Amino acid sequence: METKVEPSLVQLMQDILSNVQHILRSEVRLATAEVKEEVGKGGKAGAVLVAGVVFALYALGFLLLGAVYALSLRMPLWSAALVTAGFAGVVAAVLIVIGRRRIGQVHLKPERTVETMKENVGWLRHQTK
Repeated sequence: METKVEPSLVQLMQDILSNVQHILRSEVRLATAEVKEEVGKGGKAGAVLVAGVVFALYALGFLLLGAVYALSLRMPLWSAALVTAGFAGVVAAVLIVIGRRRIGQVHLKPERTVETMKENVGWLRHQTK
């Protein structure tokens, strides 16, 4: 007949601390992965925004130049320049709005990590009762 030896309180505490350390390390790895993923999204959205701004600057210059020459055939030179600048501004505004919307979709808070940490705290409370 075998006798079952119950672990001591010290052994139980060591096991709990070991498990908590393992869980915390896992959570840090998960949070790091989530933040890297979101930063990547932010970089892509930022690149689109920068491209839009650069395009807006070039568009402003070339459209102003070409349209001013074309419109100056039908209206005074100053009004042709204003009409062309207004059109370039609309194009720039549309691109900037699209880029800002994409940046707004980036979430740097590691949602999955927060949820699993809540679960782990609940588990730890249950284990220590």
